[in-house]
Amino acid sequence: MKKLPLHIKIIIGLVLGIIWAFVSSHFGWNQFTIDWIDPFGKIFIRILKAIAVPLVLLSIISGVSSLNDISNLGRLGAKTIGFYLTTTVVAVGLGLILVNLVKPGDFVDEDQRVKNRIKYELWVKDNPDVPRPKDGRSFLEEQKYANLVSEAMGEGEIDSLQQATESSDERVQELSQSADQTADQGPLQFFVDMVPENIFAAFGTNSGMLQVIFFALFFGITLALLPNEKVKGVTDFVNGANEVILKMVDLTMKAAPFFVFALLAGVISKMADTPAEVFQIFKGLGSYSLTLLFGLLFLIFLYPLVVSALVKKLSFKSFLRRISPAQFLAFSTSSSAATLPVTMECVEDNVGVPKKISSFVLPIGATVNMDGTSMYQAIAVVFLAQLHMVDLSLGQQLTIVLTATLASIGSAAVPSAGLVMMIIVLNSVGLNPAWVAIIFPVDRILDMFRTVVNVTGDATVATLVASSEGPLENSETHD
Repeated sequence: MKKLPLHIKIIIGLVLGIIWAFVSSHFGWNQFTIDWIDPFGKIFIRILKAIAVPLVLLSIISGVSSLNDISNLGRLGAKTIGFYLTTTVVAVGLGLILVNLVKPGDFVDEDQRVKNRIKYELWVKDNPDVPRPKDGRSFLEEQKYANLVSEAMGEGEIDSLQQATESSDERVQELSQSADQTADQGPLQFFVDMVPENIFAAFGTNSGMLQVIFFALFFGITLALLPNEKVKGVTDFVNGANEVILKMVDLTMKAAPFFVFALLAGVISKMADTPAEVFQIFKGLGSYSLTLLFGLLFLIFLYPLVVSALVKKLSFKSFLRRISPAQFLAFSTSSSAATLPVTMECVEDNVGVPKKISSFVLPIGATVNMDGTSMYQAIAVVFLAQLHMVDLSLGQQLTIVLTATLASIGSAAVPSAGLVMMIIVLNSVGLNPAWVAIIFPVDRILDMFRTVVNVTGDATVATLVASSEGPLENSETHD
């Protein structure tokens, strides 16, 4: 067992966690799992998040201060942002193509979809600020739907999901308020939020990572501009402290298989009391879940193909193997930030990306690059429109591309970022923001796959940026 590679051990822990969750739910041990196993998963995420902030701070300062020419930082930044924007637009575009080809919303019973459309038109009628549907149809005025109009006024939107969403009203209201606050902000608010009022306060907030990155860049640039003899002590301390943090990551990862087991067991145990209930949740949203899963898996395998095509020394299989520990950890934690320490370790030690590049590119990616989340928003919004028989025009779908791309960049500063940003995207095309409650039941498990895409995209961009700057370090020794 000791000789097995880390990613194999993590896979074993992951599979055992899923098996345990179903066994415990079958025998009624869910509460035991939640009380005595799930806390170890929470401890793991807390450790990784605690390591992530000082790792980002020290790595960026170390990398930037080591640059011989500060003008290189501007070129590096332009490449990084350019690659991240490109991958985000590609993710959203592929999501829209897939959801329009498969049409997962059309798999739901047509009578139910007609009722959903009628309820949507009633909502539009009650909200005069919302633009009328652009497909030119009005089910409220068509005589053949008269009976369904009266029925729709008293029924839930999807019978099979009604029970799952009954308790979501308060959650939707909270997300809507957060979305309204975000949408009302000025165009430059994103840049205002990047600058910390108190760097120590930024360490302890969910939205503080961008502020930590800003401070680290500012500190590192200033350090590089000063004569080495004046700041040698500071540089030595930063480099030494960075090595300590990296060793903490290494020690934590030795226990990762057990922690991953605890995480997966806890996640599934909280979803439902019996295995049948878990499957029932997915049955109601099966077409949507499978469409999104296919799109996310396509991206997971597309990125290594791009790397193997552009970086000759890295094959498809080799790149996937080298970043697999970060991918499996991303699946378990559903957090790009928590996975960041391991992503950096994989990219530097396994792929051969220089530390000065990975320490700059990856923290930014973990904060602003959300390819999986962007694809999820595109597919979910169009699915919800199809579910309500609302035909989105080409212009509205292009609006989704633009809004989802900008939202993915700004989502780092917003708690519950994915769902909050989806409300903004729904509002941008005149759809009911309360519809996010429909996809709540499967959001947690799909979030795990979205995070894998996000982390894979980060590793891909770091590799491409490093390759554009020169040959990768030790890239042949791991093949």
